Amino acid sequence: MPSVKTALVAGASSGLGRAVAEALAADGNTVYAGARSFARGKQPPAGCRALALDVTDASTIQAAVSRILGEQGRLDVLVCCAATFTMSPLEELPPETLADMMQVNLIGAARCVQAVLPVMRAQGRGHIVLFSSLNGLFSIPFQGAYSATKHAIEAYAEALSQETRRFGIRVTVVEPGDCSGGSQQYRLTHIAQDSPYAEAFRAGTQKIHHDESHGLPPVRVGKAVARAVGKKHPPARLVVASLEQRSGAWLHKFLPRKLFNRVIESYYR
Repeated sequence: MPSVKTALVAGASSGLGRAVAEALAADGNTVYAGARSFARGKQPPAGCRALALDVTDASTIQAAVSRILGEQGRLDVLVCCAATFTMSPLEELPPETLADMMQVNLIGAARCVQAVLPVMRAQGRGHIVLFSSLNGLFSIPFQGAYSATKHAIEAYAEALSQETRRFGIRVTVVEPGDCSGGSQQYRLTHIAQDSPYAEAFRAGTQKIHHDESHGLPPVRVGKAVARAVGKKHPPARLVVASLEQRSGAWLHKFLPRKLFNRVIESYYR
């Protein structure tokens, strides 16, 4: 793979996606930043070329890939960061909301992957970076729907790697911990006015907000992804999190599940 790469970052208008696009561009790569908001005039990340891309609309994805090939003649890297998020007790979460989250977080990524795979196979090389989360490894209260989409990404990426390695395509799953900045602007909540979960929901979401506000800056994740993209042999998994955040994954791996659930419930109580 060339040292200077052509990359498409889906979901690059804000947060981690924007940070990744900026970090890749800062390393000298040619970066196309895709998001719906660029069609409405929002400025792209520094050093990037804007694409009006909606991961729920296959035609915009194909148009983006066609433009990149027309201008660059190749596409070396796909990064899928687009995501939506609603916090809610699972008993009260409308199934339609879960379907919408799956449509963006999982199926949107799959649309992007399917659009670039024929190009990467023809090239005999490529790197696909899919964003999961530490919540793709374990769940926490009131983020069960989001965690379900990220668990799905983990499974999807694992099979994708097994199927495409023979074509010279590498797959990396990024598992960030809590990151500061921007999440509250886009996050939704859903809870009934007389919900029996109201007290626990209030305490749990306050803890979540606190941890995110004290989380890693998105630029840390962006630079970590850029380093991985620059490697000849990129990692299959890339955890970017504080030691405290990583401990949750370790506890999930080694503790009996009943005990782990009690620890997490107590932490967010």
